[in-house]
Amino acid sequence: MRRRLPPLLALRAFETFGRTGTVRGAADELAVSHTVVSRHIQNLELSIGIKLVQKSGRGLALTREGKRYAVQMRHALDLIADATGELWSGSSDALHICCMAGLASQRLLARLHEIEEFLGGREIILQPISSRPDFSQGDVDAEINYLENPSFPDELRGEIFFRPRILAVASPSFKAQHPEAVSVASLTELPLIHERSTRQWENWFDHAGITETPRLRGPRLWHGHLAVEAALLGQGVALVSDLMAGELLLRGELEEMVPTNIRMGGYYFITQARRWNENSIAALRKWLLQTFPDNHAVTNE
Repeated sequence: MRRRLPPLLALRAFETFGRTGTVRGAADELAVSHTVVSRHIQNLELSIGIKLVQKSGRGLALTREGKRYAVQMRHALDLIADATGELWSGSSDALHICCMAGLASQRLLARLHEIEEFLGGREIILQPISSRPDFSQGDVDAEINYLENPSFPDELRGEIFFRPRILAVASPSFKAQHPEAVSVASLTELPLIHERSTRQWENWFDHAGITETPRLRGPRLWHGHLAVEAALLGQGVALVSDLMAGELLLRGELEEMVPTNIRMGGYYFITQARRWNENSIAALRKWLLQTFPDNHAVTNE
């Protein structure tokens, strides 16, 4: 009997929307634009002839039929992911870890042999990422990422292992050129190096007690490690965690512009909830906690 299936890309977009609760959240997880997610959902509705979402305020919400369908699709995609994961596990003994690029290059690359030894000799696939991975595909075992106030769906579990200070840093030459920068407020007048938007700097200023900031200047580089490189080249002031900048500060390649003690988020270890206590997953989590001990870290499940 021939199966009657709707477009699978549309199904995946709809399930992700149902799980994240917003079109933008689904777009971020799938690494596509929000218009692509909206179009996929519309195509799915046309394909099956049922209204799955409806306007709610300034966004979208699931209809009654949409809620039931989203739960069913989540179970169906979990089955596909489990089956794929079994095949992948049978063909490779490597542990696939997705990690933000800067942390991978600055703190993990030099310790790969140490990690593999801690995992009992199991090999590692270390994949640098700039957006959240999709665990439903079955080819990701763990994620290591910096997040602010995360909310994990039921199928994922996360634990913070380090809550860093977020520092405003620049090269020694840049700092010497700006002796007027003696307070947090004075930094708003300097060229600031941004990642995707000015949001991170605005959030940082808010944590520092500066609730009204002027229009912030500076380039947007999309990646934290590029922001650090730009700061090293004297292009402006970058925000970086003390976990990432520690050695650069010790060597004098970067300097903190003004002393602060601002903590906005943390480094999280994330995996599927059903795999939390697997030997390799538990061992990697233990290695992170031992290697980056932090009194400010707390569990978030």
